[in-house]
Amino acid sequence: MSKAHRGKGIRELPAHGRGECPVCKRKNVKILYEQEAGEAKVKICKTCKAAIKHGKKSVQA
Repeated sequence: MSKAHRGKGIRELPAHGRGECPVCKRKNVKILYEQEAGEAKVKICKTCKAAIKHGKKSVQA
């Protein structure tokens, strides 16, 4: 099974894929999951991606 969001695959990304999530505002979390926010695509954390999928949160650009 693919492990694209950990280890060797994220080493090329700036700060190894870590930063501040634009949805929950948590800092130093992996922001690896792309989500559409209107016309633009933003990268969000894993917990926010799951919450958006289940309709508990929404993304504002």
